[in-house]
Amino acid sequence: MRILPETPLDREAIFTLTQDAFKDHPHSQQTEGHIIDALREAGALTLSLVAWDGGSPVGHIAFSPVTVGDGSAGWYGLGPLAVRPDRQRRGVGAALLREGLARLEALGAAGCVVLGDPAYYGRFGFARDASLTCPGVPPEYFMARVFTRPARGEVAYHAAFSV
Repeated sequence: MRILPETPLDREAIFTLTQDAFKDHPHSQQTEGHIIDALREAGALTLSLVAWDGGSPVGHIAFSPVTVGDGSAGWYGLGPLAVRPDRQRRGVGAALLREGLARLEALGAAGCVVLGDPAYYGRFGFARDASLTCPGVPPEYFMARVFTRPARGEVAYHAAFSV
């Protein structure tokens, strides 16, 4: 498996893969592919990586800037993270996460937030941080990973997440 930055030729495959990955997810409103497209169109898709295996895309991860109440710069949101249904639970998502977080940190990011399963994302250094909040989200599912500088306050994702 190879993990590479997305290219313009990958866009349709990323959309399809993402929609398929979230098709039966109980907490999805089927907007994840549209969110990635909207982030890209807004120039807010900071990091977009595709996992390839045998010439086919099997996973994708996106990172975009978030704003933090205390004005801290350099914070990003992870998501969506999508793995083709027939490749889920086989390490594709973990590989994308490790590679994505390493690249984000190398870009000089101060930290990253994620909304998701604490048991899963906790394996990658994410933890509940009471000094960071996200309105309308159960606090136990909103986690952060600090690279260089902690932040405090309410976190807001890019408007593309409201599509």
